[in-house]
Amino acid sequence: MANPRELDRRRKSIRNMRRITRTMELIATARFKKAMDRASAATAYTDRITKLVADLTKSGLAVSHPLLEPRDETKTAKLLVLTANRGFCAGYNGSMIRHGLKRWDELNSEIPECSAEVSGKKGIGGFKFRNVELAEAFTQFEDKPAYDAVETIANRYLDAYATGELDRLDIVYTKFESISRQTVTVETLLPLGSLSDSTEEEKSSGSDTIYEFVPSPESILEEVVPTSFKVKLFKCFLDAAVSEQIARMVAMKGATENAGELIRDLSMQYNRARQGRITSELMDLIGGVEALK
Repeated sequence: MANPRELDRRRKSIRNMRRITRTMELIATARFKKAMDRASAATAYTDRITKLVADLTKSGLAVSHPLLEPRDETKTAKLLVLTANRGFCAGYNGSMIRHGLKRWDELNSEIPECSAEVSGKKGIGGFKFRNVELAEAFTQFEDKPAYDAVETIANRYLDAYATGELDRLDIVYTKFESISRQTVTVETLLPLGSLSDSTEEEKSSGSDTIYEFVPSPESILEEVVPTSFKVKLFKCFLDAAVSEQIARMVAMKGATENAGELIRDLSMQYNRARQGRITSELMDLIGGVEALK
């Protein structure tokens, strides 16, 4: 027969765990709402500046920029993987690490010189555990990535690409599409040729856009193209932040619900065990009374 005292002790322990998971769920929900607002605001700006670059490249002018031109031969590549500093977010970090390692193996098989950079303590630990040497590691990005911090990283990538030290930049992150849908995405950010690609709707409606360039298309592109890369990279960090909070919110909600079900099961076992012990004591008492007659 189960020990009622032991069952009660387990039930109290699980109740304490449920309070913790419920608190973590509420915190993740609050952080998610703020992160989603920032990501949604950045989406409109990113889409608009991307479309601007696409319109400039389709305007019929002799528009060119080093960041838009692919290398004749790709000799060096860099991989950036965005993970979380903390766990308790289900398979979020594990999925990022798996996709990051897969792209890492692909790059090493195609390009002679490759280097990897990881954001997030979980990803850093995962790559080091698999003996992947990291060129850079970032732990300062939480649920509120700062544009200035991302811009510093972006400027380093741009300088490396301009000087020929870097021929290709790939990023692995979780793209935020909606509350119910986040997709692990692998994109090539450098060269920026993908920014000039557009959807079918843009192709049908954006080709008639007329621009007046002051002072010249070249000077405008000199500012717009690097900015588009910085904004795109910043958007990746924002998407990763909001996706992490969604994963943690869902995981903690599931843990809270599972703890509630376990508490109900233990309560039933506790009541049965307590009832059985009382019945046993009554039978012993009745047996003793009968023995005294």
